Amino acid sequence: MPAVATAVVLAGGAGVRMGTDVPKALLPLAGRPMLAWSVVAMAAAPEVTRLVVVAPAGLEADVARALDGLAGVSAVVGGGSSRPRSVRAGLAAAPEEDGPVLVHDAARPLLTPALVAAVLAGLEGADGAIAAAPLADTLKRAGEDGAIACTVDREGLWRAETPQAFLLSTLRDAIARADAAGVLDLATDCASLVEAAGGRVRLVPSAEPNLKVTTPLDLAVAEVLLTAREALR
Repeated sequence: MPAVATAVVLAGGAGVRMGTDVPKALLPLAGRPMLAWSVVAMAAAPEVTRLVVVAPAGLEADVARALDGLAGVSAVVGGGSSRPRSVRAGLAAAPEEDGPVLVHDAARPLLTPALVAAVLAGLEGADGAIAAAPLADTLKRAGEDGAIACTVDREGLWRAETPQAFLLSTLRDAIARADAAGVLDLATDCASLVEAAGGRVRLVPSAEPNLKVTTPLDLAVAEVLLTAREALR
């Protein structure tokens, strides 16, 4: 696997469900802004040669200040009006030559260099590879008035996570196709864009916790996990 040309870390979440006016990626977490955990992990991955952080539009300077003193950040750029448009803004700061690109949500601060390497290894022979976890809970489909319509077979179902890896050309083409079809803003991750363009995306099990911070309780859990992980080093 060639060296990664670019890793794009998305830090544009508004944090509405966190109940704060501070962008979610800048919330303090175990002694650092949440975003910094993903940046440090990406910078520590030897495969990553360029790291672009996508900030909320207009807050690029705030995000850059929050990352001051951290090595590895190549550029901080403003995001778009949706997640896919923010990804496209990050890709615009990538080199023109083709090569692997990683896209990761800053709201998943438990990222490790080992997971970066595993996802990149999964890209071999595929159009994309994503960190993912098999579903463990019993699934129910809701009917009218909250009644259970049926139980959904969970066999083969996985929860998509980040990082997600693709060739730059593959992801750029998938974004362009979705934009031309008027469905770009409907995509909730990059893999679905590549899938819709006919690509084959591989699932890579995330061996360690890789939770997404969405609520204040998630933030508290991430604090405990990160503090424990750092103590074991």
